[in-house]
Amino acid sequence: MSALPNTLNSFWLWREVYAKLGVSNPAYKYWKQTQTLKLNNKYIFIQKNTLPKKHEYVEEILTDLSGYLPIKYASEQLHVNEHLFTSDKMRLHKEFEYKFVADVKFVNIKKFFRENGIEVAKNSIIQLAKLKDLEITPDARFYNLKNDYGIVVYS
Repeated sequence: MSALPNTLNSFWLWREVYAKLGVSNPAYKYWKQTQTLKLNNKYIFIQKNTLPKKHEYVEEILTDLSGYLPIKYASEQLHVNEHLFTSDKMRLHKEFEYKFVADVKFVNIKKFFRENGIEVAKNSIIQLAKLKDLEITPDARFYNLKNDYGIVVYS
């Protein structure tokens, strides 16, 4: 199991940035002051306020990703099948808020945790699963969710 990742509060999705700027895909590699974050060796994010001066204007029209994670990354970090976030036939699907940015689907993990009263420390490990599949240890916090699902937070 792995720790819950930081949310993307201070990042823009690179795919959206280069599409709106009309620059080539690898352009960020040549921007010395621009900080990047790569998730799953698939998603590249650019840190806010680090774009070159001539491109700063685009930040006003980019999509805020605060609290969101790409669904593939979120499913790996929460140890659930990606179908939970992709199929509306899954029991918990409607409990999450989603956003599409440049053909990438994001899920708002932060809002879900806040609405369900789930407290997660910085280095906590989280498992979301059906109740029968959860491993609850004495040092873990258990949260019962709807439809026979639960979350265990290991500190």
